[in-house]
Amino acid sequence: MNTDDEIIDDKAHVRDKLDFSDAEWITSTDDLAEPGVEIAFVDGYVGMRNGADPEGPVLVFTPEEWDAFVAGAKDGEFDEP
Repeated sequence: MNTDDEIIDDKAHVRDKLDFSDAEWITSTDDLAEPGVEIAFVDGYVGMRNGADPEGPVLVFTPEEWDAFVAGAKDGEFDEP
């Protein structure tokens, strides 16, 4: 049974199968001194990583999650107070 407080990882079945090693990463900035986040599209999913640590972890989003994230960013949801 599922409650509102329970988090379901609907990407668990693909997380370790997605191969981002040959992905074309898109950077959020052209400033090499201040690398931002990078995103890549692989097998219908969106990966996001820290451009300063490209060998680090990759966050994986479904297209719907990515759309919600982008909409929230555009709406100022993540702006500092």
